[in-house]
Amino acid sequence: MADAASRLTALAEELLSEPLPVRIRAWDGSESGPPGAPVLVIRHRRALRRLLWKPGELGLARAWVAGEVDIEGDLYEALGHLAGLLWDRGADAKDSVHPVRDPEVRAFARGLLDLAGPWPPPAPPAEEVRRRTGPLHTRRRDKKAISHHYDVGNDFYALVLGPSMVYSCAYWQDGGTLEEAQRDKLDLVCRKLGLKKGDRLLDVGCGWGSMAIHAAREYGAQVTGVTLSREQAAHARKRIAEEGLTDRIEIRVQDYRDVGDGPYDAISSIGMAEHVGSVRYREYAEDLYALLKPGGRLLNHQIARRPERDEDAYRIDAFIDAYVFPDGELAPLARTLATLEEAGFEARDVETLREHYALTLRRWVANLERHWEQAVRATSPGRARVWRLYMAASALSFEHNRIGVNQILAVRPLDGGGSGLPLRARTWTEGPGA
Repeated sequence: MADAASRLTALAEELLSEPLPVRIRAWDGSESGPPGAPVLVIRHRRALRRLLWKPGELGLARAWVAGEVDIEGDLYEALGHLAGLLWDRGADAKDSVHPVRDPEVRAFARGLLDLAGPWPPPAPPAEEVRRRTGPLHTRRRDKKAISHHYDVGNDFYALVLGPSMVYSCAYWQDGGTLEEAQRDKLDLVCRKLGLKKGDRLLDVGCGWGSMAIHAAREYGAQVTGVTLSREQAAHARKRIAEEGLTDRIEIRVQDYRDVGDGPYDAISSIGMAEHVGSVRYREYAEDLYALLKPGGRLLNHQIARRPERDEDAYRIDAFIDAYVFPDGELAPLARTLATLEEAGFEARDVETLREHYALTLRRWVANLERHWEQAVRATSPGRARVWRLYMAASALSFEHNRIGVNQILAVRPLDGGGSGLPLRARTWTEGPGA
């Protein structure tokens, strides 16, 4: 077992037919690889058993969450190298007739098995969602999925998100702080919706109440916010009371499918539609359409994946499904637009904010790293590690154009087909009271 790092490096380079771009430090104290490169620290050989049991992303994620694998040096650089070795090559492997039969793969697996120690691998970390059965996106299953992600402690999210408590892409203009960029995003949404005093706004997936507070305080709207997270709702109500806005905002723990008190003048859905799922997306669009008055506007802010040959596939990667967003699904922008229009909406504007989300995620990672000990105490070491990996990897995905995020402004047409919107494009940018 001596010099495990050199043996791992040799196995990897034989498989890849190229030098390993990261340095390895193994559990026996040995190191191997290019000097100055980020260091992949393998603290225990059971991490190799996880990788053998679940090759690729999920096995590596389990080892990361359990603290058996870590990175020293530039996290983004290391993840960029690992993504190229694991994810990109994994995608190419599906085109191979018998990838598992390749002699190099067999030799690599035998070498890992020799280093991995006693079989079988340990159980997955406690932070992993248990295997789910039954139909997707029932009310009960969605509630459990939302609870897994959002009910991990408001104190934890406050450390990561900062004072704005906005858990979606900020809108960066000429630098500024994260809080300023989040305020500008909320204001952009309000302006696109054309909010004015007395308008009824439904905020679907209202989170910790930031959008509802901004719309009520700055634009005089009457806001109903719905969420499936009891922790979010409690925090939002506390903030609303502190702002003196309880007469303008109601926060409900309620499924969007159960909202029945329309019509509303406007609907905001910010970072919520990713949870809806392909089997429910048409229903989601039709429900929101029915809740709007004629001429009412919908602002749908949603992450999108890039199109693939199989356009019926709404998918999310194995790590995110197991540890971050259970049952979450990403669709291409074109599919989302088509479904909204099939429900009766007219799409009036699309704005892409991909680079904005990468900047936002990097700020969240910096917040988490700055407050690491507090974050661990607020939740668990494994949960904090999940969020650090998820947010850093997501930042790279946005930067490399693997995923995007878009704001779609859609309108329920007036009787006779009119939109009620001004002729000039994007005249909503004047601000409150314009």
